[in-house]
Amino acid sequence: MAKEQEENGNGSSSLLVELPLREAAEGFELEKAICSHGLFMLAPNHWDPISRSFSRPLRLTSPPLTVTVRISQPPTSSSSTLYLRVYGASSLSPPHRHSLLNQVSRMLRLSESEENKVREFRSIVEALHGEEEATEYLRSFSGRVFRSPTLFEDMVKCIILCNCQFSRTLSMAKALCELQFEIQHQISSSKAAEDDFIPKTPAGKESKRKLRVSKVSMRLESKFTESKVDNSVSDLQLSQEPLDFVGMGSFPSPEELANLDESFLAKRCNLGYRASRILKLAQGVVQGNIQLTQPEEDCKETSFSSYDKLSQRLRQIDGFGPFTCANVLMCMGFYHVIPADSETIRHLKQVHSKSCTVQTVGRDVELIYAKYAPFQFLAYWAEMWHFYGQRFGKLSELPVSDYKFITASNMKNKKIATRKRSKTSAEE
Repeated sequence: MAKEQEENGNGSSSLLVELPLREAAEGFELEKAICSHGLFMLAPNHWDPISRSFSRPLRLTSPPLTVTVRISQPPTSSSSTLYLRVYGASSLSPPHRHSLLNQVSRMLRLSESEENKVREFRSIVEALHGEEEATEYLRSFSGRVFRSPTLFEDMVKCIILCNCQFSRTLSMAKALCELQFEIQHQISSSKAAEDDFIPKTPAGKESKRKLRVSKVSMRLESKFTESKVDNSVSDLQLSQEPLDFVGMGSFPSPEELANLDESFLAKRCNLGYRASRILKLAQGVVQGNIQLTQPEEDCKETSFSSYDKLSQRLRQIDGFGPFTCANVLMCMGFYHVIPADSETIRHLKQVHSKSCTVQTVGRDVELIYAKYAPFQFLAYWAEMWHFYGQRFGKLSELPVSDYKFITASNMKNKKIATRKRSKTSAEE
């Protein structure tokens, strides 16, 4: 059971909820569990490399309540508990507490089935490689791949990860969260939102809104790029409400997106053709044509047959091709299929000296990582993540302002990579 404590020392309303790690306690490291996939870099997520804590807004259900949560792990070798500092509530009802713990557990994959997969993967790696120094990155990989608190957020983020540079994915995710803040602000405003909000906003008001958002973005950037002056973090600092979400809301819900104008959404968040796909997904969820609860239940048994059934369902949704479907299913806990794209082709060429094409990459990854079945993706991603770290420095220690440099072109450019590593070493 989670332990709930009220914290009023800093003058703001907050709670401390303790989340026991139970089966996952042995060897669990919060830093590795979170900083294990590019999803942790996407808004509204925020990893603080100084305090080694993770913050983001979460929407609790029954009734709806949005809070900001900071997750940290006590700095002791025998720590078997995570601390969840909850801001914006003086107490949590049992349904709210249940919603909080479920969402945090989903992000960190703290379920019995996920823990079993972690152990099985580690056993396979140990059996194949033993103490080989060249594959140390496989043994040090946590076996947990960070994901969003909800399947809907994962699905939208898999859409914006497709066919673009990571820097644009970052900006699209941030814009969606800023838009959610605007929507929420308009809803709570004493004036009716339809008078001066989308999609019938006069051009003059629209330009003013963009100016306000631009100023917010500048303030956020200045916060993210502050210098590191002290690596020690006190309990008081951890108890203070994060300031990283000024002008930024939570990730938008299906209900908030479903009624937006497509052209507005495309321009406001720089989504391009993805706006149509995101809107159709949101509308399908709201109208009940796309069920998200049942697939989550179905994936508890990650068999090949359940994968095929879920894949067929996803392929019926507009915009969900093989790559996006495979990414979503990876988020749902299926690791035997590797989502392959141009970045996979680049990786196989650089690391495995394997020249492949869009037509052959699927077959090539199957051959290279088959020995790790049914966890081919975990082996592939541990390797990929390792080489990202070699090029850009330890990813959990990068400032937010440097996330945009993690691109395929920079992975190919050795000169840039060397400069980035030198910069990171100098900062340390």
